[in-house]
Amino acid sequence: MDRRAGAGSDGTTEELLGRLRGDGLLPAGTTVVAMLSGGRDSVCLLDLAVRLLGADAVTALHVNYGLRDDSDEDEAHCAQLCGRLGVALEIERPRRPEGPGNLQAWARDTRYSAAAHLALPQEALIATGHTADDQVETILYRLASSPSRRALLGMRRRDGSLVRPLLGVTRVQTTAYCEEQGLEWRDDPTNAELGYARNRVRHGLAAALAEVHPAAARNVLRTAELLRDEAEVLDALVDAELEGANGCARGTIELQRLAELPGALRRLVIQRLADRAAGRPVPGAANHADEVTALRRTGTAMLDLGGGTRAVVEGGLLHAER
Repeated sequence: MDRRAGAGSDGTTEELLGRLRGDGLLPAGTTVVAMLSGGRDSVCLLDLAVRLLGADAVTALHVNYGLRDDSDEDEAHCAQLCGRLGVALEIERPRRPEGPGNLQAWARDTRYSAAAHLALPQEALIATGHTADDQVETILYRLASSPSRRALLGMRRRDGSLVRPLLGVTRVQTTAYCEEQGLEWRDDPTNAELGYARNRVRHGLAAALAEVHPAAARNVLRTAELLRDEAEVLDALVDAELEGANGCARGTIELQRLAELPGALRRLVIQRLADRAAGRPVPGAANHADEVTALRRTGTAMLDLGGGTRAVVEGGLLHAER
């Protein structure tokens, strides 16, 4: 469904431009692949990227999954917007896999894979329109579904070539921006369907927290910010144990040394080893820390850490592998 925006003052526009310039996630001289669904957040991101970098430095990516009757209308809207902004548009029309499976996970993997394919030849950044509201919902969802330190850290503002310039911006602000600039957007009706867990978090849990305290969302974000700062300290401690410390090779640790560590640091070391081996986060790997510590220290011993990784002890020295 189309949403039309009216003209207004440029207060939000200047505020968001100033914020993005200060953040440095879209520095001058870079090229960007901007994810464009047609919703207000991605429309706001695309227009801001063009203002900051110029139209020639921005490529928009729209993925038409064909899952809704009006999917082609979303595509047409994105094409019209990119024509107006002078931005190159790439369209992906993937075929939905047959049989059971996580549809949202497939859609997510499909669009990030397409973005990476576009970005790689020109070493471009990949920018998404995730907002502060998305961050709150992500934290709440992860906390409910997979309790861990990672759940409370939320999404990173930058993760390799992936950047989220609007992560400190609310949906109210992206809406105001589009209205000020006379930018139209499309509303996805499936965002209101409670069959999806993320929608239940948005319309149920997040709304309930706002009723408990009007600053609930802001407090969740502030907590995540503080924990990310503290995570840097914890990560440095893990680095000290794994980066060639105690005469060991990089990425290894003596099992005896692991047993001497405080429980929290021991879990973080195991999590880091598993994540490195897998090349991605391995949920729950840290839960095996005590089992790993109990492995025999002579000969060779192995233990499954989940996510296709395992801990391997050889001659008392621990590492992780696929």
